[in-house]
Amino acid sequence: MLNWTFRELISAPQQLLASVAAVAGAFALVLFFEGVFAGESDQIVALIERTEGDVWVMQKGVGNMHMATSFVSDWKIDAVADVDGVEKVTPILYLNSAIEAGGRNWFSFVVGLEPGDGRAGPWRHAGGAQLPGAGTAIVPDIFASDAGLSIGDTVRIAGRDFAVAGFSGDTFSMANSITFVTIDDLADTMSSIGTVSYMLVDAAPGVDPAILANRIMGEVEKVNALTRAEFAARDYSIAVQMGLEIVWMMTLIGGALAMLLTGFIVHSHISERERELAVMKALGVRNSAIYGSTMLQALAIGALAFLLAVALMLLAIPLTQWLMPKVSLAMTGEALIRTGSTALVVSLVASVIPVRRVLSVDPVTAFQQ
Repeated sequence: MLNWTFRELISAPQQLLASVAAVAGAFALVLFFEGVFAGESDQIVALIERTEGDVWVMQKGVGNMHMATSFVSDWKIDAVADVDGVEKVTPILYLNSAIEAGGRNWFSFVVGLEPGDGRAGPWRHAGGAQLPGAGTAIVPDIFASDAGLSIGDTVRIAGRDFAVAGFSGDTFSMANSITFVTIDDLADTMSSIGTVSYMLVDAAPGVDPAILANRIMGEVEKVNALTRAEFAARDYSIAVQMGLEIVWMMTLIGGALAMLLTGFIVHSHISERERELAVMKALGVRNSAIYGSTMLQALAIGALAFLLAVALMLLAIPLTQWLMPKVSLAMTGEALIRTGSTALVVSLVASVIPVRRVLSVDPVTAFQQ
């Protein structure tokens, strides 16, 4: 039976290759959309996840960073630092703003850092100064390339000019970019002297961040405190609601089309062998063996298509980064498991339908055709 299964699978190699390629293309498209969704999602919360800090403290009533505004009086920095279990407090100022450069406007998260303190600053240096100085900004390297910016050129943030002092890496995506300036310059630009937006708090060794967050809220008035994981999760949720759901919808549509195409191709492959299956039944081959043979062929088609789709995706990642550096692309294990499982399940279901039809009729009819 295994010999027949293998012979039937490769009896028409060109047809098999075309079938596998078609299904692989559909699932590669799904993996690509999944990759865009994962990559852009990671970039949305990159600042939170790449910045050290066990607890984030912000204005009471605020629970995220994306498209949010938080103002906390700067005297509360000392108040938070005095809470038992706090080892270090790093304040930052934050602004959602359009940046004018190269004759275009770019949306960016603008982060104000304390002079010389890179704790909340760029996590990957890409040229020039590593940290901003007075009147200067560190901008994403991809943003600078698109806008034709060089060291010393000017960008305009919220109506104020800043000189480009350096470039950061891994701080740009279709959803947002991240620009760094000094906290004093941003406070002057925002007319918010005496306030900060967020405080990054390090917990002392052995102190649970969740317990420390509750302690801060209990001892410092009118602030909210969240662990880094909880803060990132909330920010991710808000970001998805505000735009990434479009990418997610495209992923679902692509997945549905891939399932339909997989089902059609596998169904066609098995249906073309209905007469052989009927003859096998007439010769006394057990139904379970026929089911097993056809399901094995379907699994082989689905597995080969999935492996080819993964290979195409591995090729697409560096090509996308080269041709479209603005697009953040990532391939996750969760996406691979979900897509691979879908390919195999749909292949199995599609193979069962024609076999059931053959086994439900009189096998003698196979000799009358």
